[in-house]
Amino acid sequence: MEALRLEWSGGAPKLRAAEAMVRQGLVTTVSSPAGTAAVVGWVGSVHDRLAGAHALLDAFGRPGAEPRLPAGDFAAVLVYRDRVLLIRDEQARIPLFFRESGGRVTAASTSARGLGDAADLNPRYFCRYLTGNMAQPHSELSPFTGVHRVLGGEVVEVSVTGWIRGRRVHRAARADGPKADGSCPGGAGEDLRRALEHAVGRRLGRATACHVSGGTDSTSVALLAARLLAAEEDPSADLVLLAGRFGGGELAGERPYLDEAIEAVRRYAPAARPLIVDADDVADFDDFRHHAGDPDEPHAHAFRAPFWSRLHAAAADLGCDTLLTGCGADPVVDANPLHLHRLARSGQLRELRRQAHAHAAVGQRGIREIVRAHVVQPTLPLAAERISRLTRRGTVLAGLGNFTRPPWLRPGFARAHGYRAASIAESRFMFGSRPEQSLYDAANYLAAPDPLSWRYAPRHGFFLSHPFLDPEVIATMRHRSADATLRAGRPKTVLREAMADLLPPRIHDRVAKIPFNDLYVRGLRTHGDELIDLCRSARHPLVGEMFDVDTLCRAVREAQLGLGDSYSWDRMNGSLALVGWLERLGDRRPAAPVVAVPVIAGS
Repeated sequence: MEALRLEWSGGAPKLRAAEAMVRQGLVTTVSSPAGTAAVVGWVGSVHDRLAGAHALLDAFGRPGAEPRLPAGDFAAVLVYRDRVLLIRDEQARIPLFFRESGGRVTAASTSARGLGDAADLNPRYFCRYLTGNMAQPHSELSPFTGVHRVLGGEVVEVSVTGWIRGRRVHRAARADGPKADGSCPGGAGEDLRRALEHAVGRRLGRATACHVSGGTDSTSVALLAARLLAAEEDPSADLVLLAGRFGGGELAGERPYLDEAIEAVRRYAPAARPLIVDADDVADFDDFRHHAGDPDEPHAHAFRAPFWSRLHAAAADLGCDTLLTGCGADPVVDANPLHLHRLARSGQLRELRRQAHAHAAVGQRGIREIVRAHVVQPTLPLAAERISRLTRRGTVLAGLGNFTRPPWLRPGFARAHGYRAASIAESRFMFGSRPEQSLYDAANYLAAPDPLSWRYAPRHGFFLSHPFLDPEVIATMRHRSADATLRAGRPKTVLREAMADLLPPRIHDRVAKIPFNDLYVRGLRTHGDELIDLCRSARHPLVGEMFDVDTLCRAVREAQLGLGDSYSWDRMNGSLALVGWLERLGDRRPAAPVVAVPVIAGS
């Protein structure tokens, strides 16, 4: 999906933006004496996109300037008299790519497919993708040879004739978090409340929708949105409470919490409109060929698209221009279990034992499991997975973790195209020299992968936005000591403290939510034969070159029987999505040209 496109004509840059997205406010174009900018998404705040785009253009206007990136969810192209800058915010929600040959950029776009050649794919990308569902956003590789990704927080400087001058990562401007001084939960709660209010406030639009599930995270976001909108006293502002409702199965148990969450929000915003979407007939993998084949890149979470696309389409029908989620709260505002690794490194074994007991009580797991997952595995991630794979043989899915080569990926393909190097790179990203810090970077990409929502943005009129993944919120939590965030049997202690005056008691005190296992099991039972047929009938030559199709089909059968675990299912889901993507890629006709408005044209 092309929101903007940069090309060179007559030796000068020509920048165009999708006209429909400019009208919707999804793309903002501004000019000044210094240059011109096209910003996809928002800078600073949603409700003042124009000022944010001007501020970004001004901040980078001086040659050699290296300002901190402002808050926002954006990708931007800035064209000055003497250079061109390609920029993405640190959270990397909105894609941006450039096509390069011999050190010269020939085009840039928000669409990798719009720049690439379907007949010239990059096998190294697929090895990186298959290491796990966090691989794509923080790797510059794209599926197409010669097409590169602008990374999160990266600024790519290009001359006015297209030559690359440099690539550098800028950190976002963020409030300094409090020191890790063992502050009491009350102090941490106040800091988190302030940061969350700022994050939600930056994301409020003219008509804001909030996911509401009845959990602590989404309810907190919706309550803060209601309070902030009420304080503004703007009669034109609208708040929609978006929820999926299940009448049967395990997920029907969420209905009392959902009803209580909506009632609590409407106490602060009586005009808020509940939009309850009946989802009993939805299952994972519905219309999988379409959902897996539609995005510009393979999407490992395409199996869950049917549920979310139904909710988001309903919000679009009401004219919402912003949709807030509770994604990211689990790793960001809960106690950081990888601090156990820091205690082990520093030899604080007694404290390690105490905190491991507390984490075990919170997660209802054994001490050995906690230590293996958060001390041993981050130290030797590839070795730990290899040993687990050897000791848990018997089925295709047994012992398959984040990095180990899945048995359906052909060894020859993996060796030829760098699967081991990709696994090492992915493990270093997830468990860096300080895993307790890497957790937050990994959480940003794991919690909210939404390329499908990005693709549907022109139809829906909004991008998803995630307050818990705001840089200020992450900075607030990463500076807190484990003692300030960890209480045995009480997950998300700081968030509960922060929202104690707003959350209804039933939601404030709940410690677990019902997972979406029903949708997954129902989807595999309903569509398992279709998924196997998709693999066996695949015509794209790369499918047979990359995968042992019989082994992948056995994995689908095992998952239907409930074998494996969340790690192995993720690996299988990602591989199935890749098969679906390659099949649609071969059938896909060139997209019709986007109706575009010139932002700056070459002479």
